[in-house]
Order: sequence, then C-alpha cells, then structure tokens
Amino acid sequence: MEEQVAMLLVIAQTSGFLAPIAFILLHFLRQFLFIPVVVICIAGGVLFGTVAGTFYSVIGLLLSSFLFFVLIQRMPKTHGKLSNIKKKWFGEYRNLTTGQVAILRLIPFIHYHLLSFCLLERYRGFKDYMKASFLTNLPLAFFYTVFGEFISRFTPTMILVILFSLSILVYILREKLTVIKWSDFFKATA
Repeated sequence: MEEQVAMLLVIAQTSGFLAPIAFILLHFLRQFLFIPVVVICIAGGVLFGTVAGTFYSVIGLLLSSFLFFVLIQRMPKTHGKLSNIKKKWFGEYRNLTTGQVAILRLIPFIHYHLLSFCLLERYRGFKDYMKASFLTNLPLAFFYTVFGEFISRFTPTMILVILFSLSILVYILREKLTVIKWSDFFKATA
C-alpha cells in the first residue's frame, strides 16, 4: 500500500497543473481499481495539503457517489445483494441517518458503497441523495486528509479507543423510530 501512495506522489509531483484532475479521476475510478477510499484521501493530504486535498477528495467522492447512483439503478442483482447485506448488518427495518452514515464512513473497514446504498434507501431523489452524500463525504475527506499521515503512528490501544468512540456516536445518532409494515408484523408463523 505504501508503494501505491509513493507512486501517486511521484505522478502528482511531475504532472503539474494536471495533478488535481488526475487525483479527482483517481477517486472516480478507485472502485474499479479496488483502492480503498482511505488511501486516496491520505494521499490527497500528503500531495495537496489539508484544504486543497479535502476539496479535491470531496469532488472525487461526489463523482463516485454520482456514479453509484446511476449504476445501481441499472443493476438489479447488485441492488438486491446490497439490500441483503444491509439487512444482515443493520436490521431489516433500520434506516441509518445521515449522521450515522457520516460516522460509519470514518471506519475504514465498512464498505463505502454499502453506506451509499443506505443513503439511497433513505433519500430516493437525486438531489437529496447528493446532498446527503456531500454531508457524509465531507467528514471522511477532512479527517483522513488532515490526520492521514498520523494514523499509521497510532498505537493499537488508540485505534480501539477511536473505534469504540465512533461506535458510541453511531448508537447516539440512531433513528429512534422504527416503522414495521402491518403485513410483516402480523405475518403467519407457518
């Protein structure tokens, strides 16, 4: 993984004014290259600094969210698989709030597009979905751009404390209302 970041550094330093465009396109294409979001955001902080790296990462992540919105409509099997995974992880009747998705995006091992799917389930319209995507991508881009270079220096204890704190925040920001369909509530046991 360090080799990928080093290669990104060399490419960005030699490409001049095209570096931000290449970086944003890398965000756009990262899901096809199987590069984690965290790696790209950390590289953005190293390459461009906090403000510009966050800005470019947010643009790239919004393009990625746009691509997800367009493609998931055309792939019903993938939509069904993501729906099943969501039900297994979060429960059948649980809809994550925007705040919960923003915090869960800070946890590196939770799948980025599963959380995008959770947003899509909550906000069906394009405008609302993109607004929610922006609000959930901003903390992700900012956190990993600013603190990305320091994360590798954290002790395992510090990592556990951060993950525990994020878990508590997800619980606090949960939706406190669950709607169950009438037919599901009175489903026959046979």
